[in-house]
Parts: sequence; structure tokens; C-alpha cells
Amino acid sequence: MGSIATEEVMRFLEKLGEVHQEKAVLYLIGGGALCLLGNPRRTADIDFSLTSLAGNKSLVDSMLAVADELRIELEVITLEEFVPVPEGSSQRHIFVRRFGGIELFIYDPYAIALSKLARGLETDIQDVLFLLEAEIIDIEKLAYFVEQALPVAWEKDVDPDDLKLYLGEVRKLYQNAVG
Repeated sequence: MGSIATEEVMRFLEKLGEVHQEKAVLYLIGGGALCLLGNPRRTADIDFSLTSLAGNKSLVDSMLAVADELRIELEVITLEEFVPVPEGSSQRHIFVRRFGGIELFIYDPYAIALSKLARGLETDIQDVLFLLEAEIIDIEKLAYFVEQALPVAWEKDVDPDDLKLYLGEVRKLYQNAVG
């Protein structure tokens, strides 16, 4: 299993749409989502979320079979378990297109950015910078969502000081990039 770029994500989704015709909603999160938004950075796996895993067993089985065939790593992520998801998140999912019976969305980019800030790796910081430079998210709105997350961050094992620190790093890099 190797690194994944936009072409591999699309190949996976197209093949999945061919083998899975039942209606379902799928949300991409993380590097795979950012690939579809235009980020040139490769990712290690495709992170996804479903509205309900229990009700989507056949979709999960199809996904695992296609991933195995294409030698792609998949990971089920429930962002709500790892970061305080910002208010109004469900209104900011980005519809990509249908693949067979599957409606594909990019999960709320602000929630993705918060998850990247929570982890704070250099690649995560660069991913948030990409979202800002591509004008997919706004720095002030991201700062607002970080402030909203601080009081409940520890409930998700996220250090509020780290969130503030990494937001500061992103803000500085972004200001340098835009002049």
C-alpha cells in the first residue's frame, strides 16, 4: 500500500460506484478529501465517515473489497469522537457528485481544519494552510471555531493550548503567504 493522490481517490470512488448501487451517503475526511479539493499533497489513506456504520454494512463491505483490490488503505473516522465539531457543520459539507448510488460529500472543511489543528503535525499545518489559500475556509471563522472548541477540547483529548498554538502558526504562515 502506497501513497494516494487525487487519481487514486477518484479510481477508488468510481470503482466503488460500479460495485455498490444501493443508495448511501459517504463523507470524505482528511487527506483524501483535500485531494478532491485540489491539494497536490499525497495522503497515506482514505478517511471516511458514514451517517451510520450499522445501517451501511453492505457499503462498508464494498468499500473494503474495492480498497483491497486497489491496494488502498481505508480508515473509518468519526470526527465527533476526536474534535469538537463546529456548530452548523452539517450545512458546510461539500457535495462532490454521485458514484452509482453513493452521494459523496467532503465533510465540513472547518471540522477537517480543526482535526488537523488538534493533531498539529507539519503536514496538518500545511493542509490547513492549503484550505485557507484555496479560500475554502476563512482564517477569522476558523479562529472563531477554535475559540468555541476550547472549553470542550479536553473532552475529546485535545489540548486547548495546542489548538491555540497551531492556529497561531497557521495564522503567521498564512499572513506571510498573502503578504
